[in-house]
Amino acid sequence: MAGQSRKWMILVAVIWIQAFTGTNFDFSAYSSEMKKVLGISQVQLNYLAVASDMGKVLGWSSGLALMYFPLWTVLFMAAFMGLFGYGIQWLVICNVISLPYILVFFLCLLAGCSICWFNTVCFVLCIKNFPANRALALSLTVSYNGVSAALYALAGDAISASSSSLYLLLNSLVPLIVSIAALVPILRQPSVDPLSPEAVRSDSIMFLLLNVLAVLTGVYLLLFGSNTSDTSPSRLLLGGAIFLLVFPLCVPGVVYARHWFHHTVHSSFQLRGSGFILVDDDDLELHKRLVSRETSYNNLNGSSLSDDEVCEYRSSSQKLCNKEEDSARCCEKMMEKDQLVMLGEEHPAHILVGRLDFWLYYMAYFCGGTIGLVYSNNLGQIAQSLGHSSNTTLLLTLYSSFSFFGRLLSAAPDYVRAKFYFARTGWLTIALLPTPVAFFLLAALSNSTAALRVGTALIGLSSGFIFAAAVSVTSELFGPNSVGVNHNILITNIPIGSLIYGVLAAVIYDGNVGRGLKLMFSDSVVCMGRDCYFLTFVLWGCLSVVGLVCSLLLFIRTKHAYDAFERNRALVEPQRNWSSNSIA
Repeated sequence: MAGQSRKWMILVAVIWIQAFTGTNFDFSAYSSEMKKVLGISQVQLNYLAVASDMGKVLGWSSGLALMYFPLWTVLFMAAFMGLFGYGIQWLVICNVISLPYILVFFLCLLAGCSICWFNTVCFVLCIKNFPANRALALSLTVSYNGVSAALYALAGDAISASSSSLYLLLNSLVPLIVSIAALVPILRQPSVDPLSPEAVRSDSIMFLLLNVLAVLTGVYLLLFGSNTSDTSPSRLLLGGAIFLLVFPLCVPGVVYARHWFHHTVHSSFQLRGSGFILVDDDDLELHKRLVSRETSYNNLNGSSLSDDEVCEYRSSSQKLCNKEEDSARCCEKMMEKDQLVMLGEEHPAHILVGRLDFWLYYMAYFCGGTIGLVYSNNLGQIAQSLGHSSNTTLLLTLYSSFSFFGRLLSAAPDYVRAKFYFARTGWLTIALLPTPVAFFLLAALSNSTAALRVGTALIGLSSGFIFAAAVSVTSELFGPNSVGVNHNILITNIPIGSLIYGVLAAVIYDGNVGRGLKLMFSDSVVCMGRDCYFLTFVLWGCLSVVGLVCSLLLFIRTKHAYDAFERNRALVEPQRNWSSNSIA
């Protein structure tokens, strides 16, 4: 039982790490001051944001480090990367030291790399300590990464609301302090023993309670973190947020009472499946065996089929019906070409990049979640150009809070799966809908404060869902064993999109600089007015429509694989329950 308590303390430690290491989301809070101090153009400022996102490309280096160093060492290596990356930037922005632009660029790259190292440590801790419920553990902890900007905004208001450079100091010191606090539970990791089905279900209920607490934390930050002012009790509100983060430490005490939960709660409420990854190992293997059995049955009852004929049969059962309609057959062939047969089939990297479904998925992410991230990087300049500089912190909190809610919502489809089943790629398409709506709303009503807030909230909600659901979608479509490599290939779209979309926005911004105001004692200029980002919003909106279309095509092409998996799971589930009851 003591080991059970320690594993929940590790989960709380991971929550703390994730909650305070999403430091790339508060870039817009100090970007205007950085631009002024360095005397750079909007395009050059965008390159600094790109450098931070490029750190994700180097995320593989953390896995390499884990091969040679213990976990706690990699954790502190990540913390010191952030300490130097953000700390030296803070010295620059405070005019303590002066550095050339290229060195600031590499500091941003180092800081961005630290975020990936923190994420790797958190993933390893969740997978190692929650093998039966690793999906639920990952879902919960990854969600907290989206609330970092709101927490730092609240901390900034509590310490000094007028200092934008304070964010860099907090970004450098807080992750190191949290790493020290998380060191004890990490060093005292319990041995992992197999759990009984009853214990797995009990843990699932515990995760449900933690998700409810996470929602309360997000609501608290949304209501109070975005309405702070000089006269508001900012320090008291910050204390409340810290309390909500510490409160999950009560979970070890709940572990000792899990028998009570089992008899009083679990009898009337049952969770099935994962809240994050739809395909668990047992269901996946059963699905593969059933598909193989069906294929073997058809081969035995028919003539010996060639490999091409087998692939043609497995791709879709509707091809024979389309022979009568030549005009529609071309479109059908395009939709069915290289179609996924079943979920969870392993795709090595060289096969992955040759699949149409992967590139549809890549473009959906590239034109959806990545645009939302670039929007958050530009929030400071967007607010400044529209005359809402004083609301930058509020907008940052809105984006962060709704991104947090979007990440939590990514787990909702599996909680309702027993009553309402829908392919996860379909949920991904629905999640992309708010993004074009938000950008066209911003383009039409950018002078409206309400439109700016609503648009920011919608973009945060959409991008948060995509960020959290991406790992599960990658695992389902292209194999759980290859998800590490495949997901790293997928997120290469983030630095590419950050560069393309950011440069696009910066060029349009600088093109309207004639209508702007030149800052005194600085070579940088500020564009003021609706035109600074109007065309950018329109173009981003059109590109997000492209992402929506790609996601819709991906859903159409993968729907049959999801439906087949669900049918096979439904057939096997009663047999599995009967076996469990017999053993009991």
